[in-house]
Amino acid sequence: MASPTVSAPKRETDPKKRIVITGMGLVSVFGSDIDTFYDKLLQGVSGISLIDRFDASNFSVRFGGQIRDFSSKGYIDGKNDRRLDDCWRYCLVAGRRALDNASLGPEVLKTMDRSRIGVLVGSGMGGLTAFSNGVEALIQKGYKKITPFFIPYSITNMGSALLAIDTGLMGPNYSISTACATANYCFYAAANHIRRGEADIMVAGGTEAAIMATGVGGFIACRALSQRNEDPQKASRPWDKDRDGFVMGEGSGVLIMESLEHATKRGANIIAEYLGGAITCDAHHMTDPRSDGLGVSSCIAKSLEDAGVSPEEVNYVNAHATSTLAGDLAEVNAIKKVFKDTSEIKMNGTKSMIGHGLGAAGGLEAIATIKAITTGWIHPTINQYNLEPDVTIDTVPNVKKNHEVHVGISNSFGFGGHNSVVVFAPFNP
Repeated sequence: MASPTVSAPKRETDPKKRIVITGMGLVSVFGSDIDTFYDKLLQGVSGISLIDRFDASNFSVRFGGQIRDFSSKGYIDGKNDRRLDDCWRYCLVAGRRALDNASLGPEVLKTMDRSRIGVLVGSGMGGLTAFSNGVEALIQKGYKKITPFFIPYSITNMGSALLAIDTGLMGPNYSISTACATANYCFYAAANHIRRGEADIMVAGGTEAAIMATGVGGFIACRALSQRNEDPQKASRPWDKDRDGFVMGEGSGVLIMESLEHATKRGANIIAEYLGGAITCDAHHMTDPRSDGLGVSSCIAKSLEDAGVSPEEVNYVNAHATSTLAGDLAEVNAIKKVFKDTSEIKMNGTKSMIGHGLGAAGGLEAIATIKAITTGWIHPTINQYNLEPDVTIDTVPNVKKNHEVHVGISNSFGFGGHNSVVVFAPFNP
């Protein structure tokens, strides 16, 4: 009997179900302008510094990707700005900037059917400062001194809620919290709302502000962080033999995802195309990855299937690459399992420069992936001095490279064994 011929995968052709990116917005350690953010990445600049937001002098880790000089001017009014947890301030600014970038400012939104526009911005930790302050008030002064904002500003869904309240968007609205995989889970779910016809536009991404005493102290207790206090800018070094843990970061990354039909109708500027994604679970351990990489490799394979893409078409991977001992190699093994020939693939680690933004990481890295597609330049992975011999894929060490991306994937994995992969490509009508 003749073996059945394997047909090449087919990409989505229905303009109602094709999903394009029409806007991007972020808050990062390099500011809130997307071009500046990507230029700094291309230059190989490190955004890691000593923490001065709280007194970390007694902590065994005293550095991170702390955002400084953040301004919400023009996006959040003064009274709310003073009350809000940074997690929600970052979310509101990134979300509003993404809408502006998509030519969906307040006046335009008023003319649209806002019941068909949803918001799905997740957070791994939620309003951690609001939560810590509430607990502190309870212990030191009693329950009557807890602010009424304690619960609303702590819970993880409040970013999506506040953004909707601000903009009048009445479509699907919630948050997903899958630790460091959060933003990719949000992109995947948002895309499916559009594909199912429940929304025309989704504002999706992640936000996080955990560089404060409880957050840093908690991750120190997990033994997850690098302790390279004497040289913070060299601490995040994915795939390098001398890596000793991840570096905390923060910020927010938001995409405007839209059906091709809707984007075309309103004459939107199309930046790139979201082809598909996938989510899986390691079902193995709370914080350690599976050494065989099975959860990750199956997630990559499923994302390509959802995208209608063959492994041979992928030539860029924005890796999760946190600079942890087990995680970096487990990811590379999984990538090599799916992509038999990696000679044409470039793989980089954004976290080497901005640290690990936890729930926001996938949002910021999706923007880096899309900028690689639109500029033809791949940012370096910095601090590559002594590469693990098993890493045989080009990690774009220390200096950017010119590379035309055909299809790019962005990986994000979280505590709990949550795996997520999203697939982007240049938009071709």
